[in-house]
Amino acid sequence: MLSTLFVVAGFGAVMAQESAENPLAAAVEQLQSDNDIAKRLQITGYVQAQYQKADTAGISSMEGGNFGSGIDNRFMVRRGRLKVGYTYDNAQAVMQLDMTEKGLGLKDAYVSLTEPWLKAISLTGGVFNRPFGYEVSYSSSSLESPERARVIQTLFPGEEDLGGKLTLQAPKTSPWNFIKLDVGLFAGNGINVETDSYKDLIVHLSASKATSDEHLKWGLGASFYAGGFATTTAKTYSMTKVNGVEAFTATTGKKGDETNRQYLGLDGQFSYDWTPGITQLKAEYLSGKQPGMAASNASLTAAASGDVYNRDFSGYYVYLIQNIMQSPFQAVVKYDVYDPNTAVSGNEIGKTVTGAVATGTADIKYSTIGLGLNYNFNSNVRLMAYYDIVKNETTSNIRTASTLSDLSKDRKDNVFTFRIQYKF
Repeated sequence: MLSTLFVVAGFGAVMAQESAENPLAAAVEQLQSDNDIAKRLQITGYVQAQYQKADTAGISSMEGGNFGSGIDNRFMVRRGRLKVGYTYDNAQAVMQLDMTEKGLGLKDAYVSLTEPWLKAISLTGGVFNRPFGYEVSYSSSSLESPERARVIQTLFPGEEDLGGKLTLQAPKTSPWNFIKLDVGLFAGNGINVETDSYKDLIVHLSASKATSDEHLKWGLGASFYAGGFATTTAKTYSMTKVNGVEAFTATTGKKGDETNRQYLGLDGQFSYDWTPGITQLKAEYLSGKQPGMAASNASLTAAASGDVYNRDFSGYYVYLIQNIMQSPFQAVVKYDVYDPNTAVSGNEIGKTVTGAVATGTADIKYSTIGLGLNYNFNSNVRLMAYYDIVKNETTSNIRTASTLSDLSKDRKDNVFTFRIQYKF
């Protein structure tokens, strides 16, 4: 045994001496080590530069934000993303920044761990996409339209949130890999600092498969969201029929009570590769309860600034995407609808009644038809020309002199977008 140890020690000394005496061997060893690190490190990103023209100066818009006062056309860097990921064994760390003319912002910062035995359970914590539905977590660099649907932007501003998520999915070698379950707890106010102790639960169950030749692909999903935020006043409002008129009536509770935010969602995707080119259909439907403010139905990203107004909502979108044979062109038709208050419609909105608060601009339904043409210049560059035709619900009860706020007719707020995207 002692002689064996002497032999091993002697062999190690010889190798060390050879490494010291052979600079080439040392350089090769260092190169291999650096190569291993490079394989674990991944740097990706994309830049979206665009020009937009609106029908009317100063309009409110979901197409990259509102237009400034007196402005009906603009240049902007819609997204400038730099993403760094490092993967080693069964762990991954990711950071992503967004850099535009508006400044520097955080998009992702999370750690993901996968258990080493079955490799079927993963735990993710930090700032990352909320696992609800399809379009929320679909990469902005892959979107066939400039922006997500109005209902998605309203309920999930910024897409990401601060929290933790458990993912169950069998490894790729398993016949059950096509099923995936995400369960997460989130702060509920985007990536900003938490404003209360309440947490939001999100559950998404999905299944996706493809035929052996990859010509046919499909996916289905169901989502559930339950949570809310702390009220900052003792009064909340809900829809009630008063003297035959649907309006908001107050309920007195306790400051700091949790509001009721609850969503249900269904999503589906279908893709078929045939002679005319790849045809895709994508759709998603959401409904539920959304607490907001008197003048806003969007999910809050900060503490409530006043009394809470509860609304029942519904919304959906449908995509038809057609690659034009084997050419680099892709045609897109998209239709999305968001009704923030299903209890009222048309001239019911804004109708006053004694003893209640009338509905208003935050209760208007919108529908949008999007028509687009994408051109894949190469594997890195894509050009997009897209026109959004926006239709708002009208009511004779919200009539003003300004074309920007007059809801007695359809406002002129269509937007044309031309975008150049470089992805690396």
